[in-house]
Amino acid sequence: MSTTTEATTILCTNCGTRNRVPIAAAGKPRCGKCQSPLPWVVAIKEDAFAAAVEGADLPVLLDVWAEWCRPCRILTPALEKLAAEMAGTLKLVKLNADESPNTMNRFQIKAIPTLLVMVHGEERAHQAGAVPLPQLRSWLASVLDEASTT
Repeated sequence: MSTTTEATTILCTNCGTRNRVPIAAAGKPRCGKCQSPLPWVVAIKEDAFAAAVEGADLPVLLDVWAEWCRPCRILTPALEKLAAEMAGTLKLVKLNADESPNTMNRFQIKAIPTLLVMVHGEERAHQAGAVPLPQLRSWLASVLDEASTT
């Protein structure tokens, strides 16, 4: 079964309303109650990669992680904070490395966690390892600034 029709529940950071947000959709998710941009955080399976990542209107921060990976678990709160800060301008997509051998090979991912920034389906940056939130924020801002000028 394809995961592209599945949805996730996201809490609005403005009013606290629970919203169902699809894994893949055109545009940017907004709260059904207050219309504020929602942090778009989704977990996908490999079969949904094209729709959720390559077909995204927003830049995508792809988090390739594994359940058993302690640095991956440590990095998750920082990524979710970034997604909330950048609601309406960034989509955070989480992909389990253990369930995604084709994606691991395609992007030559050798270590986890690995973060990729994808813009209109094209890889713009690739970073392995967990880093502190300020460094992550700076790296992401620089990649997105560069992407907006090309």
